[in-house]
Amino acid sequence: MPIEIKELHIKINVDEKAAATTTETSVDVAKIMRAVSESVEQAVNIEQRKKER
Repeated sequence: MPIEIKELHIKINVDEKAAATTTETSVDVAKIMRAVSESVEQAVNIEQRKKER
């Protein structure tokens, strides 16, 4: 039985104190956010292609 995802909620907790201490942490956070964004976009594209069929 196929599963339909109607909503996707992503919650991320970022410790601002740790991110403010080093620039490496902020770069890592940016990379993580970019990866999450790309993953969500890919999931949406897959669902759109399924609906087109």
